[in-house]
Amino acid sequence: MTTLVEMSVDDGVALIALNRPEVRNAISDALRAEFVAALERVASDEGVRAVVLTGNGKSFCAGGDISGMKERLKAPAGEVAFNGWRRQGQTHKSVALLHGLPKPVIAAVNGAAAGLGCDMALACDFIMAAENAQFAMSFVKRGLVSDGGGMYFLPRRVGLPRAKELIFTGRSVQANEALAIGLADRVAPVETLIADAKAWARELGRGSRTAIALSKAILDRTFETAEEQVFALGRQAQAVCYTTAEHQDSVNSFLQKTDR
Repeated sequence: MTTLVEMSVDDGVALIALNRPEVRNAISDALRAEFVAALERVASDEGVRAVVLTGNGKSFCAGGDISGMKERLKAPAGEVAFNGWRRQGQTHKSVALLHGLPKPVIAAVNGAAAGLGCDMALACDFIMAAENAQFAMSFVKRGLVSDGGGMYFLPRRVGLPRAKELIFTGRSVQANEALAIGLADRVAPVETLIADAKAWARELGRGSRTAIALSKAILDRTFETAEEQVFALGRQAQAVCYTTAEHQDSVNSFLQKTDR
């Protein structure tokens, strides 16, 4: 049986690869279930310091499986909405797990990231685009709205007016434009994309796991949180950091080197 989501760990970096290259890694219910399981594994694995998400083949992810959409529309009219609501719960669970991982996550976008695939890339902390990458909030072309967090994440990356333009038109954004407008953080050659993303992930995950996890949790809330609440969260996080072996070991190591 084919594994729809492949995962490997090398030097503290987990590589998660969507594995339906024959349909450009379109998201099916089965793939989503395996993706959730993979995210839960890396979240609990203390040996994983950072994560790289990519797609096998020539695309990152083409979005939702159109053939699956057609099948869903065959349900009795009175069941379509409830079935959709229930499935959306699974979509949101996977995106929430991806966005909420307590370690740095890089989307290594090889080729097309369209619709839900673009939403998934946006849910990551950083986006590294291959030179041939293309991004498209293509939901409008199927008479749909972004359902994987894109309407939350995209304005935070590119600003509200540009996010509206990209969502209303569904147009494709090439790698260089993505970099220029902040949709992508770095561009890499196709041949070295994964190696470059892994190297960046190792750099991002090198620090204190506790400090990174707590910082990420607070930073992801800063646009919705008042200043005094951010300060309060910071105080609580710092109190936790004071108790960690990572902090104590680093202080002792620094002082020992200073004494020499």
